[in-house]
Amino acid sequence: MGGRTMSLYRNSAWFLKGMTEFTRNAFLSASKRFVEKDLEVSMAGRAFMITGANSGIGKATAMAIAKKGGTVHMVCRNKDKAEEARADIVKETGNKEVYVHILDLSETKKVWEFAEGFKRKYKALNVLINNAGSIMSQRDVNTEGLEKSFATNVLGVYILTKSLIPLLEKSADPRVITVSSGGMLVQKLRTGNLQSERGRYDGTMVYAQHKRQQVVMTEQLAKTHTNIHFSVMHPGWVDTPAVANAMPDFHSSMKDSLRTPEQGADTVVWLAVSEAATTNPSGRFYQDRKMVSTHLPLAWTHSSALEEQKLLSLLEDLAKTFQPH
Repeated sequence: MGGRTMSLYRNSAWFLKGMTEFTRNAFLSASKRFVEKDLEVSMAGRAFMITGANSGIGKATAMAIAKKGGTVHMVCRNKDKAEEARADIVKETGNKEVYVHILDLSETKKVWEFAEGFKRKYKALNVLINNAGSIMSQRDVNTEGLEKSFATNVLGVYILTKSLIPLLEKSADPRVITVSSGGMLVQKLRTGNLQSERGRYDGTMVYAQHKRQQVVMTEQLAKTHTNIHFSVMHPGWVDTPAVANAMPDFHSSMKDSLRTPEQGADTVVWLAVSEAATTNPSGRFYQDRKMVSTHLPLAWTHSSALEEQKLLSLLEDLAKTFQPH
């Protein structure tokens, strides 16, 4: 099968899978097997950091955790939106332990500075939820000259996670959850064009590639840092401002089938708070509270261990370049 046929197969197989597994109805049917008791837990005394916490899945996650008494650190780009979301969360949950931190994850040096500052100020972080993401309609670079969506979706996640690992390791039952996307199923890991300099820039495909890179990153970090429970998940097709902006056609044609932000956040919350989640091995990919394969059947999206290690060493080198001394 040629490259084009294969990618068409991957895309249509993905769409069929999506129609049966990623929709609102799919969530409702999957939820029949959910164990209610899993989420009936108090998170008092546990600290959670959530990036992109002011809307969509991030806000729904912050709300659910605040309701359980957890301390929530909202990491957001926009101060006004963040403060507004915080006020909503405090009002609805009565939990005042909700803190706003302003950070643009596409600013690579600032991610380091933020994480280093956070470690100095706070003595515990039990759970890191990497939720912020960006889909660009055209290629753009940040102040460091890195392609912006790569800086946010991949390098920013890597730096934030790596930098916070010592703090997580000192905290009880530490976990790292990354919100990926089912879109990654149509992408095979590629490490040769991280900055999307070559070829036509297609924002949604670049995003899908980043989401594949997040899966590989999670698998690799789980091997190295065995005392932290790592996971990566697909929220399903969710009705969020981000989806409406980035993929207007998909959004309008699928509107009635899209999940609510709360439904999209369900597995994030389950991975963050339940005891059941940590009985599964670290480094796995989840959908609707269940471990699932990171590849479609027959799709040649598997990569070699060498290529996967290469991604991590490229990220490590890039991260070091921008580390403040």
